[in-house]
Amino acid sequence: MKPEVQLLGISIKTFGVTFALGFLACGAVVARRLREMDRPVDWAYEITFAALLGGVVGARVYYLIENASTLHGSIVGNVFSGSGLVWYGGAIGGAIGVIGWMRWRGVLELRMLDMCATALALGYAIGRIGCQVSGDGDYGVRSTLPTSMGYPHGTVPTPPGVTVLPTPIYETVAMCLLAYGLWRLRDRVRPGVIFALYLLGSGFERFLVEFIRRNNEVAVGLTTPQLESLALVLIGLAWLWLIARRDGFAALRAAPA
Repeated sequence: MKPEVQLLGISIKTFGVTFALGFLACGAVVARRLREMDRPVDWAYEITFAALLGGVVGARVYYLIENASTLHGSIVGNVFSGSGLVWYGGAIGGAIGVIGWMRWRGVLELRMLDMCATALALGYAIGRIGCQVSGDGDYGVRSTLPTSMGYPHGTVPTPPGVTVLPTPIYETVAMCLLAYGLWRLRDRVRPGVIFALYLLGSGFERFLVEFIRRNNEVAVGLTTPQLESLALVLIGLAWLWLIARRDGFAALRAAPA
């Protein structure tokens, strides 16, 4: 594990590096898709900035709400402490930022949402690489399987000699495959279907991986991320069902050019 590296006497957090790389990759995907849709490629910078600003604020606010009972010190100190970011909060904040940008530009439409869905899947996959490299505690339960490993030098280290399931690796692989699949489908299904599939796929992936992660159960034997993931899955299924109910399953396919 390498939570940080030294460069010219400056300590650089490896999670921050992958965080930045994730946004760069998302920006590249968005730029490519904008070009295919005959939209201004420069919008990729605006979308990425809106997602970054909304995502960081959302992730921080979600963390403060989720851990309000354990925080100490002043409100201002906690807000700007620089630690504590939650993925679902970032996703909500980023979505608000991007949707606000789309409304401002007058381009709030399903094809734009589909484009963002593919970028979200890729960004999440790269972000989990940061979790793996920094050993930030997002790993799984104790295990002696051949695929298990220890994080003795991580940000949240495992005890000496203890090995756990490297769930960040599992999530990176799963979300890379989802991003690839969504990208391949971009012109093969009707607008809106890709976003629904993203909700379904990302929610299902997180729901399953939580069974081997370290989060505490909060209700009916499920963790908070699992309950949130179930909500995404249900929304995705309802979205696809509404399209199919209105025009039949053939409506999920793209219209002939």
